[in-house]
Amino acid sequence: MEAITFPNGQITMAGNLYLPEGLDRTTRHAAIVVVHPGGGVKEQAAGLYAGKLAEQGFVALAFDASFQGDSGGEPHHLEDPYARVDDVRAAVDYMQTLDFVDPERIGTLGICAGAGYSVNAAMTDYRIKALTTVSAVNIGTNFRRGWYGTDSDAAAVPTLKAVAQQRTAEASQGAEPTYLPYVPAEPDENTPRDLVEAGEYYLTPRAQHPNAKNKFLFTMSVSRIFTFDAFHMVEDLLTQPLLVVAGSEARSLWMSTELHGRARTTKKLRVVEGGTHMDFYDVPKYVDQAIAEAVPFYNEHLSATPADQG
Repeated sequence: MEAITFPNGQITMAGNLYLPEGLDRTTRHAAIVVVHPGGGVKEQAAGLYAGKLAEQGFVALAFDASFQGDSGGEPHHLEDPYARVDDVRAAVDYMQTLDFVDPERIGTLGICAGAGYSVNAAMTDYRIKALTTVSAVNIGTNFRRGWYGTDSDAAAVPTLKAVAQQRTAEASQGAEPTYLPYVPAEPDENTPRDLVEAGEYYLTPRAQHPNAKNKFLFTMSVSRIFTFDAFHMVEDLLTQPLLVVAGSEARSLWMSTELHGRARTTKKLRVVEGGTHMDFYDVPKYVDQAIAEAVPFYNEHLSATPADQG
């Protein structure tokens, strides 16, 4: 693993580049950009998947989103879906600068909200040749309709009114910016199981990291998130092969099945029996099954021709 940086406009991005053992740098290899969940950093699930993909012969990059982790961008702790989609494009830019990466054999693997961001990026960046989603979340739809997807989009209105009030307080009354948690620090009986398990992942030694603060700016983030739809126009603009992996017990499964159902490209849905949303972050039984699906998928759709190898 090599710690690297790459440009994204005026922002310097921080990443970890995972290389196969004994990599031949005189030839070009397939590469995967791994996109972390909302609130995550490169050292957590994204790095785990990138390392496992490197073990299977792929050059893999895990990076921190702009405004988060070790990457630049101010104000920090901003969750901006549109910026995060640009992050994916910038990561592909970086991969294409590497002499040992084949610029025509780059894919993505996105986890949770990172899955939605990678899908959205692929719809307008056809340098991405194949994509895998793991426990996919369409963050805008999720925020509007709730974790179970049962609310209407109009349920977002009270929160947006609170955003307006807070912006007024910050702009004209000198109020300090407020933050929201990605996962509840103190879940109760109404907290979805997936989010209880998310707290067990992010907020305990299991995966706790000093750069993952479990907070995002309220006014600046929410106003961007609530109008974002990662799957908008997926029927017509997503042309690359798609692999969708999720757990049968994940209450976020509806977003994976919606993506798979709407996509018209070459596609495969793999629902792993017994898996919850968070199981695919670090539980070996489920991570290994996701990798076992992804590797042959990438081998097929990022395959090299003899001319590529030469």
